[in-house]
Amino acid sequence: MAGGLVALLDDVAVLAKAAAASIDDVGAAAGKASVKAAGVVVDDTAVTPRYVHGFTPDRELPIIRKIAIGSIRNKLLIILPVAMILSQFLPQALPYLLIAGGLFLCFEGAEKVYEALTGGHHDDEDNTAAQKGPEFEKSMISGAIRTDLILSAEIMVISLSSVEDEPFLTRLLVLVVVAILITALVYGVVALIVKMDDVGLALAGRESKFSRKVGRGLVAAMPKVMSVLTTVGIAAMLWVGGHILIVNVGEAGFHWPADRLHDLEHWFGELVDGGFGGVLSWTSGTVASALVGLVLGAIVVLIVHLIPKRKKHTAEH
Repeated sequence: MAGGLVALLDDVAVLAKAAAASIDDVGAAAGKASVKAAGVVVDDTAVTPRYVHGFTPDRELPIIRKIAIGSIRNKLLIILPVAMILSQFLPQALPYLLIAGGLFLCFEGAEKVYEALTGGHHDDEDNTAAQKGPEFEKSMISGAIRTDLILSAEIMVISLSSVEDEPFLTRLLVLVVVAILITALVYGVVALIVKMDDVGLALAGRESKFSRKVGRGLVAAMPKVMSVLTTVGIAAMLWVGGHILIVNVGEAGFHWPADRLHDLEHWFGELVDGGFGGVLSWTSGTVASALVGLVLGAIVVLIVHLIPKRKKHTAEH
């Protein structure tokens, strides 16, 4: 009996070690997948704060919470099942999905550049935000969740592509971990950004000179932070979208763009010895990817916006 108990305990110990190793593997894979999707995460973080712009402070966190709940539903109930079915039965479709998603990101980034240059699409933002009614709030939340669906799909598919050779269960667990961690990270940071001016106002009202100085500094800095964040978000869309396109066009069989990008990074990397060469290599690849994203996105913007307007103008005359 004692021998049987010892054997059972040994079996339990072996299973526990195997489970711990599996957890470590999932954790490592999830970390790798999250890093690979970092550019889209930056974009997601940069895009979301505009959906609470103009609302009263007491509605900001509830709105962010509702968007976060919608985001986790997008990832776990819509994107995860589709991604797992495709990865199991039609893995060759993943590069084409990434190409479509990358092209959408390029379009989004180029459209924002176009709007910034022409002054379009932002003229009535303050007036509509000032409504702050329940229906307007509901429409803003719905719009944010729709936008999140695209960005979340990018995050999940990019994450899946980094663990596509793993067993089914590992892929599933990695995507669940990535979905939860990235949603918590993105909307935690968004909540912090949105409430930072309120923190500044609270500090500015204290008796301590240091607190008042810090508070006024936060209040004064937040518009600039939001402006920088918007610019970073646009750059991230173009960079990530362009890079996704270059890499996955290669995965689909046309290797020339990815080879040229690799040659460019290698050439810049060899200009300077040491760590700075790696910085130059990464920077050159990032700038090249962003330029590709801007050019391709601009073509899509031209097709989507300008050509229909021209046809309408011609028809009117």
